[in-house]
Amino acid sequence: MEDLWIVEEVDLSIFPTKYSRAILGQYAERKGSTVFRQQFSEVEDACALAQAIVDTVREPLIVLDGDLRAIAASRSFYVRFATNPDDTRGKHFYELGNGEWDIPKLRLLLERIIPDDGTMTDCEVEQDFPPIGKRALLLSAGIVLYEKGHKNILLSIEDVTFQRALQREKDQLLRQKDVLLDEIEHRVANSLSIIASIILLKARSVDSEETRRHLHDAHNRVISVAAVQRHLHASAGLGSMEMLPYLTTLCGALTHSMIGDGQSISLKVLGKGGVSTCANAESLGLIVTELVINALKHAFKETTKDGQITVAYDVSGTDWKLSVSDNGIGKPDGLFAQPKTGLGTGIVKALAKQLDSRVVTLSGPKGTTVSVTHATFAGSQEQPET
Repeated sequence: MEDLWIVEEVDLSIFPTKYSRAILGQYAERKGSTVFRQQFSEVEDACALAQAIVDTVREPLIVLDGDLRAIAASRSFYVRFATNPDDTRGKHFYELGNGEWDIPKLRLLLERIIPDDGTMTDCEVEQDFPPIGKRALLLSAGIVLYEKGHKNILLSIEDVTFQRALQREKDQLLRQKDVLLDEIEHRVANSLSIIASIILLKARSVDSEETRRHLHDAHNRVISVAAVQRHLHASAGLGSMEMLPYLTTLCGALTHSMIGDGQSISLKVLGKGGVSTCANAESLGLIVTELVINALKHAFKETTKDGQITVAYDVSGTDWKLSVSDNGIGKPDGLFAQPKTGLGTGIVKALAKQLDSRVVTLSGPKGTTVSVTHATFAGSQEQPET
C-alpha cells in the first residue's frame, strides 16, 4: 500500500470543485518525493491521508477498484444518497442501494469509454433514488494508475437537480412570454388597421380641406407604424436585423399607402446595408417614414414628372449613415433648419437624439438630402445643421 499516492496519471479536471482539485493536485505534484515517502511510510498514515482527502471533497466522490467495487466514499456521498460506509464499501458499484446505480448509460461509460480514454467528464444522467427521489446528476471520472500495475477509478458526482428545475421553469416562462408577445403583436396589428380605417373614413366625410389633409397624414403615419411593427415582429427572435431588406420592405409599404397611382414618383432603397439591433431598426424605420412623408408633402409639385425619393443606409465599422434624398424643388433654408418645427421634424430629431446621431439637411436646386449620421462617417463632407 505504500505506493497508494505514487500515481502515474490522474486527471484532476474530474473533480467538481476547485477546492477538491487543489487538495488532490497538491499531493499529485509530490509524486516520487522522498519527503512524502518518509512522512507517510506507514500504511495506516497513507490510508488516513487518502480518506481525509476524499472526505474533504464537498461534492460526492466514490473510489472504485478495477472491478468496480467501492473502496471508499466521501462523507458528502453518504449524506447526499442517504447511505453509510457499511452498505457501501466492498460492494459492487451497480449493487449499491437497491441497484439504482446500474444505469445503462453509466455502465457503458465505466466499462467501455473510460478504459479506452481514461476520463469521463460531465456525463448527465437522471435516476430515481428511493430515499431521496429523482435526481439529475453530472458524473465525471478518471483512472488512477499505480506503479505496480493496478488501478482505481475516481467517480465524482454533482447533483444538478435544482439547477435543471430552474432551467425548466425559466424555459417555460420564456415560452409563455413568447405566446403573450405574439398575442400582443397580433392585437396591436389589428388595432392599427382599425385605427387607420377609421381615420380614412373620417377624412372622406369632413368638409374642411385642411382637416382632411391632417387626417390623411395621420392615416399614413399609422400605416407606416404598422409596416414597421410587422417587419420587426418577424425578426424579433433574432435580436438583430439586416437593414437593407428591412428598409426595402418598409419603403414598399410606404409606396403602396402614400403614393397614388396618378403620381409620377418612385421610392427606392440603395446602399450596402448592414446589421442593426431591432430597437435601433425601429427608430430608423420611423425616421425614414417621417422623411418620406415630408418629401412627398414638400418636395414635389402636382405637375412633377419622374419624381424620385431615395433611401440609403451605409455602415463603416460602428458608424452608420441613413439618408433620404429627393430630386424635388429643394428648400434653400433647409427643412430642419427652420426656427419652427412641425410634428415630423420633432419626431426625427427626438429619434436621432435617441440613436446618438445628428441630423443634417442639404438643399439646393436639384433637391434635398436629409442625413442622420452616427459618429463620423468616413468620407462625409456634410456641414452641421444650423
